[in-house]
Amino acid sequence: MSTDLHGRTQRLELADQNLRSFDALVLASSPEGIVLSRSAFYPGGGGQPADHGVLIWQGVETRIAGARKGDELYLIPAEGDPVPPPGTTVRAAVADERRSALMRTHSALHVLCGVVFRDFGALVTGGNMEELTARMDFNLPEIPPGFKESVEAACNAEVTADRRIDVRVLPRAEAFAIPDIIRTATNLVPETVEEVRIIDIVGLDCQADGGTHVASTKQIGRIRVAKIESKGRGFRRLRIEVGS
Repeated sequence: MSTDLHGRTQRLELADQNLRSFDALVLASSPEGIVLSRSAFYPGGGGQPADHGVLIWQGVETRIAGARKGDELYLIPAEGDPVPPPGTTVRAAVADERRSALMRTHSALHVLCGVVFRDFGALVTGGNMEELTARMDFNLPEIPPGFKESVEAACNAEVTADRRIDVRVLPRAEAFAIPDIIRTATNLVPETVEEVRIIDIVGLDCQADGGTHVASTKQIGRIRVAKIESKGRGFRRLRIEVGS
């Protein structure tokens, strides 16, 4: 299956991460989920939460409280909201402030990942994010003196460097030929995936990723390493905050 198609839905956000509004045809609908012909709602994954937004149809508004992937890509209507019937044309809008904050946060995590891998050789064992706050876990047995301060300074140096963040889709074999393309301790890309989406912070971090990102590191804003926690022998959790 092409990376820009999930079930019957064309995924617009993978090609245009700044797209916030679009028209689409309702293919199926129920209070449990709405299937559109095309969608820019990110359905969640890789630690990035799903988008929120609205559908406008025949003078009616349906709030979208989330999205999920299954046999189809389902938009989840807010409880009690009317649902457009199949065959309806809708105007859809993704909540801009939330998406933009999540894009900055996701890119900040990739900067953090790139810095910790480059400077300390540590792989990622987990991560999660909300708007402008996130955590990332590393297999990092030792924490040297000044680690927190040096990581924060290095991350913000990469932000100031205004590195370009490129998106590419490559055949699986070509993608996996890139050194260190998997920065997690476990390869999370299913064997059935034939095309791999690559997020490349040019000169710092290049890895397989399905989420949404800003166009350059300067758009992230300042990265603050808020806390470092021990999560068992050899594992550390870094919590970050993203500011202006």
